[in-house]
Amino acid sequence: MQKIKIPHTLVLLLYIMIAALIMTWVIPAGEFERSVNELGQTVVQPGTYSVLAEQTTLSPLTLFTVIPQAMGDAQAVIFFVLLIGGVMGILRATGMLDAIIGVLLKRFANNTGWLIFGGMLTFGVFSALIGVAEEYLIFVAMLVALCRALRLDSMTAMGILIGGYAIGYGLALFNPFTLLIAQAVAEVPPASGLWYRLLLWPVLFGIAFHHVYRYAKRVKADPNQSLMADIEAAQEPTKEQQYPALTGRHRLILVAFVAVLGVLVWGIKEHGWYLVELSALFLGFGLFTALVSRMDTTTAANEFITGAAELTSTALLIGFARSIAMILEQGQVLDTVIYYLAMPVEAFGAHFGAVAMLAIQSILNFFIPSGSGQAFVSMPIMVPIADTVGIGRQLTVLAFQMGDGLMNMIVPTNPVLMGILGLAGIPYARWVKFAGPLLLKLLLACSGAMIVGVIIGY
Repeated sequence: MQKIKIPHTLVLLLYIMIAALIMTWVIPAGEFERSVNELGQTVVQPGTYSVLAEQTTLSPLTLFTVIPQAMGDAQAVIFFVLLIGGVMGILRATGMLDAIIGVLLKRFANNTGWLIFGGMLTFGVFSALIGVAEEYLIFVAMLVALCRALRLDSMTAMGILIGGYAIGYGLALFNPFTLLIAQAVAEVPPASGLWYRLLLWPVLFGIAFHHVYRYAKRVKADPNQSLMADIEAAQEPTKEQQYPALTGRHRLILVAFVAVLGVLVWGIKEHGWYLVELSALFLGFGLFTALVSRMDTTTAANEFITGAAELTSTALLIGFARSIAMILEQGQVLDTVIYYLAMPVEAFGAHFGAVAMLAIQSILNFFIPSGSGQAFVSMPIMVPIADTVGIGRQLTVLAFQMGDGLMNMIVPTNPVLMGILGLAGIPYARWVKFAGPLLLKLLLACSGAMIVGVIIGY
């Protein structure tokens, strides 16, 4: 049987763009009336949808002209992502991230429970704060070697890594690549609504930890229970990995990073800082990091460029994703799509409508695994739906976060996931057997969280 070849994410977005263009030809143009509420948000007025007298016909050439238009429209976010990537390149070059994670894992190496807990928490926190994902590829070999030394298996190792970062993305605290972008589109204050995400963190993290820990205990008691037991390569001994030393400079950079997060929260709350100010703040942190680590200017520049270059694909995905909504907007059918999507959500009511939003975001993640790109595709549609059915915008952002972060743990279109599994030597089907039940448990808990969110007016 021939394997189904999944196209590149950029190609999938192009297919969706083509579908959007066709929709403008076959779906009637329509619009809602909008107004500005007391918070300064532009909101859809429920019950005001009407079909327009004239249909706007877009040319097939729109597929080519809309991309540069969308790139320009999303330029603030695109440049923010590139600048953050550059700063992350400098930070990664210092070895601080390697040293911190290495020290934590090494400290808990003699206790399986604490190893799993500490490892998942570390990966989760870094993802929740600064959106780390691709950087975890360098820890795959180290984790696999450590777990095998403890009579565990590579599946346990990847449960620690992938399970941790999935929770971090699903309940992001300050993640600039998903949370801040989605909140910008939803027109809610950056990094707001933190309290509910903090309340949900121990719930979802506890579910993920229990799943991985229970599996690890079973494998340690009987290696034949491992999902990798019949794979010969997974039984080969691995060379001991060396952890980078945590130096005084690393500690100083870590303190500075914590201070930056504090200044970020203060600036957003007290002065309404947004992408320009946040970019400047992180650029300053990048310069400080280079100086403290005594990195010469040429090396710092090269690492900055390398880090930014690694996120070029993300920047392109953001532009292409914005193109989809822009095509629907130019064809004046976006409100029509919103109207018909809102109908079944309205039929469920606000409580189960919020769960339906989570389901839509989860399905959409298969096609657009890029969190930034998905925010630009889905949020312009989901926010007006939320307005029409009485679901809070903060909860709409949370539905996006959960659908994006948790589904990235299993969707094969996620390049980070497939890269990690490839390095660990885990067949995708085996990973689905391990992670599938965990995902179902997490989504069930998230559905309950969405209902509670509606009840408390989050």
